[in-house]
Amino acid sequence: MRQDKMMKSRIISLTFLAGLICCTPFLWADSDEITTSTKLSVTFSTLPEARLRFTHTITVPFLQGENALTKNNNLDFAFNAEITPVSSDVFTEITWTPIAFFDLLVGGQIGSGWNINLLGKDIRGIGINRRNDDGTTSVVGSAFDGLLWNVKTGASLQFDLAAIYPGDWNHIIFRTYHEALYAGYSAASKGDPWFFEGDSGENHNGWNYYGSYLVGYQMPIVLQTVALMAEMKSYLYDTPNRELWGDNLGRWFFSAVFNFRFTDWFSTRLVTQFRTVRNFTPETANNEFYQDRRLDSPSRELAFYRVAAMMTFKLR
Repeated sequence: MRQDKMMKSRIISLTFLAGLICCTPFLWADSDEITTSTKLSVTFSTLPEARLRFTHTITVPFLQGENALTKNNNLDFAFNAEITPVSSDVFTEITWTPIAFFDLLVGGQIGSGWNINLLGKDIRGIGINRRNDDGTTSVVGSAFDGLLWNVKTGASLQFDLAAIYPGDWNHIIFRTYHEALYAGYSAASKGDPWFFEGDSGENHNGWNYYGSYLVGYQMPIVLQTVALMAEMKSYLYDTPNRELWGDNLGRWFFSAVFNFRFTDWFSTRLVTQFRTVRNFTPETANNEFYQDRRLDSPSRELAFYRVAAMMTFKLR
């Protein structure tokens, strides 16, 4: 427990230190070169979920050069506030572009949640996933009884064919992003699984990995971008016997993305997603507590997940 607290303190201290270092460009940047933007986005999907996000971004020129690879070097400071039917949080991301095809990111998030019943279905926004003696589960926790937080660092590589062969119809793009994230729930002890934003309640305090790969085509028409994206989330912490129910397996998501830009201030993104789901033995598949299930062979299959729509309004 003491080591966990020391680790959390170090992570938070390093995050604040990184933020202070990144803020130093404000000291010498010309105020005329600093730009800002403000956006509001609304997300709905075929799942019982919705999301409202407010984002304010400040872009500061930083270590810009004269050549094509460094002329747009900058720091982006994104400040976000978000609310869903079962949670609310704020988070900050700082992105540095030291060269045209490479980004570095650090960020942090803090918030809390509550639980609701919608059309007879419990949606668990917060709480510990506790196994009862009879094998059923219960949620231990009430509204705002703890903080859900994370800190992260990541990097991305991107490529645009139009950078080599200029032209409005030559934008074949590729982007890959990789992130290490430490997530925690302040009310959870070591070994306690917990819920967040209506998920399956298999989270633990500890490190996570996220990676994504996107290939797309951008066009100078209303349908601005079509793309295919693969994402993978993996738990890096250790849980005893985790291989029995597949806690060690990566969760893959495969998406078809369509981005429509109607005006300079309004755009819509449509996403159709499939994901990998674990196959459990017939004897354990219906066990309520996830650690009581056992993997079958093959261990995973691909299944439809959701269709989502995100509408973004540029306010400034």
